[in-house]
Amino acid sequence: MTGRAYLGIGSNLGNRAANLQLAVDALASEPETMVAAVSSVYETEPVGGPPQEDFLNAVVAVETDLTPRELLQVCRSIERAAQRVRDVRWGPRTLDVDILLVDGPPVDEPDLRIPHPRMYERAFVMAPLH
Repeated sequence: MTGRAYLGIGSNLGNRAANLQLAVDALASEPETMVAAVSSVYETEPVGGPPQEDFLNAVVAVETDLTPRELLQVCRSIERAAQRVRDVRWGPRTLDVDILLVDGPPVDEPDLRIPHPRMYERAFVMAPLH
């Protein structure tokens, strides 16, 4: 594997722990990724958006041969497998899989920014990333 990436995973709908496990298992089953480490799971209050239930959050470190764009496609596919619905910005979700950091230069595209632009403001990212 050529590089490391850190992914934030979160869930506040349905079986939250099972949704996080689905993400880890899906990442482990990807041919061009290898799960290197998984943080502890943290329960956190939602930030922004409408009133909603608390989240379970974790960070997954993966070794990967995927480009950031390819990795984003994998993340979106995993969210779809968990029946993620994107109808309310920062709304409740079965599963959120965000690219936080990757080896290599920063990415600044309309739908992909790495490092994640708000990760340093969010304890639910920084604590498990640490």
